[in-house]
Amino acid sequence: MSVSERHASIQATLEGLETLVDLNGAGRKSCPLCPEEKFKACYSHKLRRHLQNLHWKVYVEFEGQRMCICHLACRQMRASLGIDQVTRLVAHYHCVVCSVTIARKTDMISHLKRHINKGETEASYSGTSDTYEIMKELGTNVQLMPNHNTPQKTDTYFNRKMKTNRQLVFCSLAVLAEERSPLECLDAFGATGIMGLQWAKHLRSAVKVTINDINEACVKMIKENCCLNHIRGEGGRIPRQQEAPAEGEAPITTVEVTKMDANVIMHLRPFDYIHLDPFGTAVNYLDAAFRNVRNLGIVSVTSTDTGSLYSKSLNVTLRHYGCQIVRTEYYRELAARVVTAAIARAAARCNKGVEVLLAVALEHFVLVVVRVLRGPTQADETAKKLQQLLHCQWCEERVFLHPGNMVEENLYRQLPCQCHSGMPGKTAVELGPLWSGSLFNTGFLRRMLVAAVQHSMDDVQPLVKTLICEADCTTLKSFSVTGHSLLTNQVHVELATMMFSHWFSCSGKRKTAEEGGTLVKKLRSEASLEHPAFYYSIHRHSIRGMNMPKLNKFLQYLSEAGFRVSRTHFDPTGVRTDATLEQFKSVLTKYSVPTYSTATSTGSVGHGITAEETGRKTD
Repeated sequence: MSVSERHASIQATLEGLETLVDLNGAGRKSCPLCPEEKFKACYSHKLRRHLQNLHWKVYVEFEGQRMCICHLACRQMRASLGIDQVTRLVAHYHCVVCSVTIARKTDMISHLKRHINKGETEASYSGTSDTYEIMKELGTNVQLMPNHNTPQKTDTYFNRKMKTNRQLVFCSLAVLAEERSPLECLDAFGATGIMGLQWAKHLRSAVKVTINDINEACVKMIKENCCLNHIRGEGGRIPRQQEAPAEGEAPITTVEVTKMDANVIMHLRPFDYIHLDPFGTAVNYLDAAFRNVRNLGIVSVTSTDTGSLYSKSLNVTLRHYGCQIVRTEYYRELAARVVTAAIARAAARCNKGVEVLLAVALEHFVLVVVRVLRGPTQADETAKKLQQLLHCQWCEERVFLHPGNMVEENLYRQLPCQCHSGMPGKTAVELGPLWSGSLFNTGFLRRMLVAAVQHSMDDVQPLVKTLICEADCTTLKSFSVTGHSLLTNQVHVELATMMFSHWFSCSGKRKTAEEGGTLVKKLRSEASLEHPAFYYSIHRHSIRGMNMPKLNKFLQYLSEAGFRVSRTHFDPTGVRTDATLEQFKSVLTKYSVPTYSTATSTGSVGHGITAEETGRKTD
């Protein structure tokens, strides 16, 4: 940040602060760092004392520069009082490095320490015309605000840790773009617009991208990022840089940028692909998304409210999702099924069903991608998959309760474990309602892997391969996107394209319900045998005093025992299997080695004690 662009409250000497106002002139003068209602205009001697005793003494120093306290309207706090809103001015400091405003002195000191740890000083920002950072991801450039990773302090929030989420969403859209083209797709919460720009830049004419955000600053940033990537942004006022493009730099494609509430735009227009990624939960936008999404379209939902989904704020989980949950060893898959259940209920309210194509729960987010199946029959089938889960609080065995209206005398009989017979009181709790169906579609995931390879997404390929193994519940690790696999993918695409072409008649009318049901059955044939629900952690159920086998070896032992088995992306130590917990533990016990035997054998060999020497010691 150059000296001319530096805020007036940042000064190296007291004389520099006093030069902000002519103290030698006659008459009353206002303070350059205080509004009129806080410090009224006064004569020079009083104003000099005010600058010395307040602004110059209340400061944060960095590299010889004092960031004096500022009372101007640079930072405002809104306090809601009934209907009216009162705006209150807040005293603050201006960062000498990135020009961000921070209210507390201790927070500013911590902020400067982070700059130092990153190697960012005033010199690293000097000589630049702005404070934006240019970041490149998947061949797409976006400019970021200095405080882009703090949602409370910026409108254009950007999280680098969500790169995996963006790539998974891109691959799912690329698969749908192969089925029908052109697609009308919506990024309902654009922020910087990076996701929609990636869609437009790589899929070009196959998609018609709409990037929406309700914030004016975000819309402005999205349009500037369009210019940065030589993409024409339509809608609203066009920035000056875009009004006169340079010669030889014709826009490669066009995106539509809108400024409205996400619920409004989804009610107004139909889309083939909708992505919801609000800050926190997405339940407030699900009804609008399913009301107007086209048949056999895709809705992807990213939920970042991990506090409520990962069983840290149970009251918020009940409020947002209407689910009762507890902390379990399989809490991440539980979170994915909670979000999927909310999606299924929203779709059923609009007389639509869903087919889950993908469900991923990682450290920072839960992503669920579903295909929309129109019709009350599909909605009824979807609603049947919302069931209660019976969870044992002692051994953490679990089972979905059998559907039915008959009163059962003892629900514990449905659990494979026998904890209820040997323990007093209530040993199990009912969780849910949760999604009890499959979380993956193998055919769709294989086509996602092909798309990831085609677009050089090396980071997400291992995760997609794990998801394919998890969907099939197998430990096979050989994957190829050429030869037979590529041919299989082509057959799937041709089948889907043929189905979509037959789904609409020449006059635009839809086919009958019987024909539609047949097409849905053909589409569902891509899915393999439904995988077992939930998983067991090998560390959680390890036997005390025993050395358990390596995880890959243990998977082999379970497979040899006749069980379906695979690893899971939800937990690096988790094992997805159709074996019960008792069978799981029996195999684990069989192949575990006592800890003391290893120590004894090591001690005997290490010291070299023979039977003859033992006899001598005894004598």
